Amino acid sequence: MTISTVNSYTAPASATSTTSADDARTSIDGDEFLLLMVQQLQNQDPTNPADTNEYISQMIDSASYETQSDISSQITSLTDTISNYMSSQGLGYLGQTVEAIGNTTSLQDGEAQWSYTLESEAENVTISILDEDGNTVYSETGETSEGAHSFAWDGVTSDGEQLQDGGQYTIQVAATDADGDDVSGHTTVVAQVTAVDTTSDEAVLGIGDASVLLDNVLAVLATQ
Repeated sequence: MTISTVNSYTAPASATSTTSADDARTSIDGDEFLLLMVQQLQNQDPTNPADTNEYISQMIDSASYETQSDISSQITSLTDTISNYMSSQGLGYLGQTVEAIGNTTSLQDGEAQWSYTLESEAENVTISILDEDGNTVYSETGETSEGAHSFAWDGVTSDGEQLQDGGQYTIQVAATDADGDDVSGHTTVVAQVTAVDTTSDEAVLGIGDASVLLDNVLAVLATQ
């Protein structure tokens, strides 16, 4: 019951731009407002996006009274557009804890978390944690009931060694029923998103030294 994850991250190059201004004016019109908004979105660092609400507030302060009235009617639509853009690029996941389809994650703050789901009752369940070289560094018995089960590992090996944060660790779940037949199921990883790679056709979320496809994210979890 193992599911591979994508493991690659290359930070996208940042870009900068300058915008000229007419010294004779102290305000901007609606078209200029929208143009500056688009330029800001295109040129910001995708790994450290600007606070959208703060940016819009600053822009409105620079606009004329007539323009402010026009802008107010467009803010809701504009905010939705920005939100959808960030979501499609995975930028909104930075710093969030997500659950995603996969079996490989990293030790973060002294812990690695997974979940495994059994499609039927099992008689025996063995959970093994493998390092990047495929060596089993830890194992224990797991819960056998049908359904989803959380599993957290503190990075201590079966020999008692405390491993440091980082690295890639893969969970393997071997489940059999009373007749010795394999029980089907799947695994997920639970981790904080530390990076976003949008250089390929599919956005990839970095979770420490490991990574998952954006399309494989199942849920964003509340911070404990």
